[in-house]
Amino acid sequence: MLIQKNYTLRRFNPADLEAVININRVCLPENYAAYFFIDTYNTLPDTFVVAESQGHVVGYIMCRLEHGFSDLKKLRFAKKGHIISVAVIPDFRRLGIGYSLVEQALSALSAANSDECYLEVRLNNEAAIELYKKMGFIITRTIPRYYFDSSDAYVMTKALT
Repeated sequence: MLIQKNYTLRRFNPADLEAVININRVCLPENYAAYFFIDTYNTLPDTFVVAESQGHVVGYIMCRLEHGFSDLKKLRFAKKGHIISVAVIPDFRRLGIGYSLVEQALSALSAANSDECYLEVRLNNEAAIELYKKMGFIITRTIPRYYFDSSDAYVMTKALT
């Protein structure tokens, strides 16, 4: 199969739900119920973005806004964007799709007046960690046994304002 390097980004819509759930199940060990995707979309639709190639959804990112103590500035309350999940199907990786999805989400979170953005990533996911570092995220802490299989996670954070 010849893979086109062309893709477009657009806002998720409920008709994409089945494709996004499939990508989540294929790519990530942590899976969410359908209502979680729809609730996330309804809460902050501009930050739920899909990548499409040749009429097929090949990746997605979904985020939410939270309020809490900053991971970057000690004892400061912040409006924080949280990248909940980002995934690209294996045949479409290393084409810039993940970078573009994160970039689009960061822009939407900035427009929503987020002070910073954070995400969790497995310690052994070197490709993702390098991508996030390239985009200006820094490792701010480690969460032991964060994932269902007891794997640890880095929290990576980026200032948005």
